[in-house]
Amino acid sequence: QSTTTTTILLTLLSLFLFAQVFGLSSVAQVVLGKGLTGQYLSINLAFGIGVTLGIHASGGISGGHLNAAISIMEWILGKFDWRHLSAYLIGQFLGSFLAAATVFALYYDTLYDYTGGNFTVTGPTATALIFSTYPSPNISLLGAFFTEFTATVMLVLGVQVIHDERNNAALKGTQPLITGILVLGIGLGMGMNTGYAINPSRDLPPRIFTAIAGWGTEVFTAGKHWWWVPVTAPILGCLSGSLIYKLLIDFHNEPEEEIEKKTEQTGVETS
Repeated sequence: QSTTTTTILLTLLSLFLFAQVFGLSSVAQVVLGKGLTGQYLSINLAFGIGVTLGIHASGGISGGHLNAAISIMEWILGKFDWRHLSAYLIGQFLGSFLAAATVFALYYDTLYDYTGGNFTVTGPTATALIFSTYPSPNISLLGAFFTEFTATVMLVLGVQVIHDERNNAALKGTQPLITGILVLGIGLGMGMNTGYAINPSRDLPPRIFTAIAGWGTEVFTAGKHWWWVPVTAPILGCLSGSLIYKLLIDFHNEPEEEIEKKTEQTGVETS
């Protein structure tokens, strides 16, 4: 019970302090500053930095579980039980919700000035996109779903490459930084259509917060009821990415016993 509680709190703290506060506040600066206090690149960099620090903070206890889709994928694959999954999801969703509330409080005066007190989801002074993702007006719902799905496949492939000890894993201690760079790369290449949510716990809790804080239920109906796509597409993308990695790379790795034998033999020869 103590370990589960610690996991919840640490995951909550990590997502709150780093991944979400960095990311959402950078979007707020770009939107409310009308391009004078940041650009699209600064949003990508902020989310990458936030993910890096979040994984550093929570990696020791939770393994850096900041993404609900990846947590659900690993639970389906049998890597941990439902109690751990529940702890991860509770921490992720509470942390993300509190991060949205923090950014709202941080920029409330500027938000009020920018919108005249009329918080809208669409239109020339729309501000709901500061907190959650919305698809571009020129893209179909199917195209938007495919974008989120593909971006999450790339995320999972990258994460597994970074951590696969039987392949060419990143050096210990560098994984958080390289994962942050991975998120940065996804944003740079696949962010235009949908804002690259690639994580239900990044998108849904802030959306719920905006519905409560003054934007209303339109946050769930805008973009042809877009809200469910950042929840389901990343989960399906994670499962598909895991399968692709298993078929194309993992099945072709040497067994762990062979790797251990080679390591021991190298050690003997060196001695």
